[in-house]
Amino acid sequence: MRVTTPYGAKSTADEVSEGIDLTGKRAVVTGGASGIGVETARTLARRGASVTLAVRDVERGRKVADDIGPGVEVRPLELTDYASIAAFAEGWEGPLHLLVNNAGVMALPSLTPDPQGWEFQFATNHLGHFCLTTRLHSALAAAGGARVVSLSSSAHLFSPVVFDDINFKFRPYDATLAYAQSKTAVNLFAVAATERWRNDGITVNAANPGAIVTPLQRHVGGKLATPVELQKTTEQGASTSVLLAVSPLLAGIGGRYFNDNQEGVPTDQRPAEVEELVRSVAPYSLDPENAERLWVLSAAAVGRTGS
Repeated sequence: MRVTTPYGAKSTADEVSEGIDLTGKRAVVTGGASGIGVETARTLARRGASVTLAVRDVERGRKVADDIGPGVEVRPLELTDYASIAAFAEGWEGPLHLLVNNAGVMALPSLTPDPQGWEFQFATNHLGHFCLTTRLHSALAAAGGARVVSLSSSAHLFSPVVFDDINFKFRPYDATLAYAQSKTAVNLFAVAATERWRNDGITVNAANPGAIVTPLQRHVGGKLATPVELQKTTEQGASTSVLLAVSPLLAGIGGRYFNDNQEGVPTDQRPAEVEELVRSVAPYSLDPENAERLWVLSAAAVGRTGS
């Protein structure tokens, strides 16, 4: 059954978390030093959670932490550096209740490999977070009912994961298609992780935050093609992440894709209208066989074959 909530596109993170007490809960927000990551962290901290900002720019992260206030710490994390990910995970002690895989890159203008040779958007948006989340599995399991939220995008409707050519060796590089397949991978990870970790009480969902002007758009001129009436503030953009992370409406729900605080509507073709595009989800991005194939590939890529 498709999940619906009383909230919508213009709801804010504060509104979807109103009345929820997170005292005693521990949360990690990757990319928490900019954009909707800041608002996600701010809301979780305001509700009582102890929040760790996992960031590449530690100095910037500390400024954000100081601005948010008590209960927020900063730790370094580079998602294309597996040693950095390992150090972060090995330095974590105790349970982890909430993990928001928020960091990302979009629309790199030219084909750029990460240090391991993977296309950079796929490497950052999917593989890095896959490595981090699997390394934190024991901490998530120890929390009892932990939730993972990974940031996706309506762009996933533009491409499945092209398993035979993820790194654009045989087809011309296209920034949109590269970003799209990385976000399809995010959706598939939610499906596979929820199934594998069901007995640990861990649920994983994918969240499309919508159209918000943030540093994510730096490679496309800092502008949005989305009509103004469909654009959001950072407070509104963070709402779906926060809803999935803390709302009792999502208790026990995993392996799904949400946008505008509602579960996505499956479609058999990419919608032509923007209004329909932003609320749709491609079935290939939630397919269990695709999810399992991606898991096996990802585990081998990051050296987590026992996960």
